[in-house]
Amino acid sequence: MIDPLAEVVTLLQPAAPFSKNVTCAGHWQVRRSEYGRPFFCVVVEGSCQLAVDGHEPLILKESDFVLIPSAEGFTMSGLEQVPPEHIDPLIVPLPSGEVRCGLQSGPPDVRMLVGYCAFGSSDASLLVSLLPQLVHVRGEKRLTTLVQLVADESRAMRPARDLILPRLLEVLLIEVFRFTPKTASSPGLLNGLADERLAVALRRMHESPSKSWTMAELAREAALSRSAFFERFSRAVGMTPMDYLLSWRMALAKKLLREKDAAVAEVAERVGYSSASTFSVAFARHVGIPPARYAREREQL
Repeated sequence: MIDPLAEVVTLLQPAAPFSKNVTCAGHWQVRRSEYGRPFFCVVVEGSCQLAVDGHEPLILKESDFVLIPSAEGFTMSGLEQVPPEHIDPLIVPLPSGEVRCGLQSGPPDVRMLVGYCAFGSSDASLLVSLLPQLVHVRGEKRLTTLVQLVADESRAMRPARDLILPRLLEVLLIEVFRFTPKTASSPGLLNGLADERLAVALRRMHESPSKSWTMAELAREAALSRSAFFERFSRAVGMTPMDYLLSWRMALAKKLLREKDAAVAEVAERVGYSSASTFSVAFARHVGIPPARYAREREQL
C-alpha cells in the first residue's frame, strides 16, 4: 500500500541541519523572522513560550517538540514578556557548546536543542504546503532521542555521514507527523490522513496518479456523497480534492523530469494526462515554464 506521508517526506529530500544547544535564564525573549527555513526545537529541560505569527502562543515543557516546516516569524521567550533580542541564528556557541540567552551566569531555566534543516527538493514549497504550518508534539521522549542523534551526526565527520544524515532526518520527520494529534492546528495532509474516509481517497490518488479521477469516483472511494466529500476534504486538507491531485501530479512530474531520459510524453502518461500537449499546458501553467525546458535546466545544474 502506498503511504502518502512517506512519499511526501521522501520527495522533500531533507538535508543536513544547523543545530545548537540553547540555555536561557532570567528575563529573555528572542525574535526570528527567517521565512521559509524549516525550524525545529525540543525542550530538554524547563519551560518557555513560543509565539508563531498567526498562531496562539504555546507553552513548551520538557520533552515537547515543535516543527515549523516553513518557518514564519516567531518569538521564543521566558514566561514573562520583555523586549525581544535579535540573535544571529548562526552565532558561534560558547566553549561549552551552548548559546546563552538572558542572564549569562547561574543555572538555566530552560535548556533546548534548536535548529534549521533544508529541503533539497526543487518542489519543496509545494510539498510543504501539504503539511501543517505548525506541529507541536507533547512529551514524546523518543523524538528527543532522534533530534539528539540528528544533531550529533550533523556535527561529527564520520564515514557515510552524507548517507546516514538524510535518512535520520526522514525518520525524524515521519515520527513527528505520526505523533501529531488528529486535530492538527492547521489544515494539511496529516488532517486528511487522520480522517479514515478521506485517507482512503488520498491513498488512491497516490497509488494511481495516472488514473483519470473524477470528483464522483474519489467521493465513492471515501464512501461519501460528492458534496460531503468536497467540503470535508477541503476543510481538512486546505485545498479541494482536484487541486490536491493536481499538486501531487505536478510534484511527481517534476521528479520524473529530473531523471535522465524521461520523455515528456512518458511523464505525461504516468501522471494522468492523455497527451504530451495537454500535460505541457498544465505544467507550464502550474510551474511557470514548459516541461521540456524544466528538464533541460535541471540537467545543467
